[in-house]
Amino acid sequence: MRLYSRYFKRLFDIVFSLTILTLFGWLILLCWLIAAVETRSNGFFKQSRIGQYGKPFNMLKIKTMHNTFTNRSSITAVCASDVTRSGIIFRRYKLDELPQFWHVLTGKMSIVGPRPDVVGYADKLTGDAANILKLKPGITGPASIKYRNEDMLLVQSINPQHLNDNIIWPDKVSINLEYYRNCSFKNDLYYMVRTVF
Repeated sequence: MRLYSRYFKRLFDIVFSLTILTLFGWLILLCWLIAAVETRSNGFFKQSRIGQYGKPFNMLKIKTMHNTFTNRSSITAVCASDVTRSGIIFRRYKLDELPQFWHVLTGKMSIVGPRPDVVGYADKLTGDAANILKLKPGITGPASIKYRNEDMLLVQSINPQHLNDNIIWPDKVSINLEYYRNCSFKNDLYYMVRTVF
């Protein structure tokens, strides 16, 4: 992998995530408190996701659903009707993903990279596509930007599981593989700017 991917990318992740956590730590705590009150449970949702080299890790998000089960599939979670009122806002503005900057700081994730998937997808990659697993999963990335309205696409589909498995997921693999081949500081900055605007 390129020099940037091996060394500078990690340094950038540390500086950027530490800055975000310092500036917006209060917002994470506020979202956690709102979610805890509304769901009458821990405001953090923890779920096993596939990380770098196919190793699973527990990813934290702000809880956005009532009675959230860790074994619920990502497709079911998107299409379920028990999203909280605060959860609708958290999801719309991606506030539920703010705790993931902690994972970036600790080295389990990166600012830019493939989104960490649930078991049964990324861990099943083979051949050239398996190169994606050499990357740390990211908070944002080219596939995340293209499918920023993925929830809406799945909810509107007659068969969301088929749409995800046969159209969206293969396209994400292709996009993430292209990112792996062309990973650079310039491209990462571009994806970060596009994510914001």
